[in-house]
Amino acid sequence: MSAAPIISIINGPNLNMLGTRQPELYGTESLADIEALCRAHAGGLGLAVEFRQSNHEGELVTWIQETRRRAAGIVINAGAYTHTSVALLDALLAAEVPAIEVHLSNIHQRDSFRHHSYVAKAAKGMICGLGSHGYILALDALARLIKGSSEA
Repeated sequence: MSAAPIISIINGPNLNMLGTRQPELYGTESLADIEALCRAHAGGLGLAVEFRQSNHEGELVTWIQETRRRAAGIVINAGAYTHTSVALLDALLAAEVPAIEVHLSNIHQRDSFRHHSYVAKAAKGMICGLGSHGYILALDALARLIKGSSEA
């Protein structure tokens, strides 16, 4: 039996504060709650999950680069780096695996500087404003993309 395809779920700055940081905007679930949700859902899709969070841009870049060798896809919530990081964009383009961008809040209903996403240029799609359910939808999308590419 072959190993389940790995999906790398990468979370950026301040997401370690979920559940306590602005719950009216980001909800009351912790990042650990979202991780458990993702692991359970991915298992049902025949996927394995590696779930990470860092407040450091360089570490996020390294993790994205590593996906090229061992992951079938990326779910990325780059947090504030979404709007500022060409380095994350370049890493995602170099990874050459499908990526889905996720945001808990609707970035288009927020400050105008949050309306632009560098990540979007490298992502197959973006899910925003649906809270933790966005991660589930991203896993569903990647499962379809991976299955579609293996049938080609």
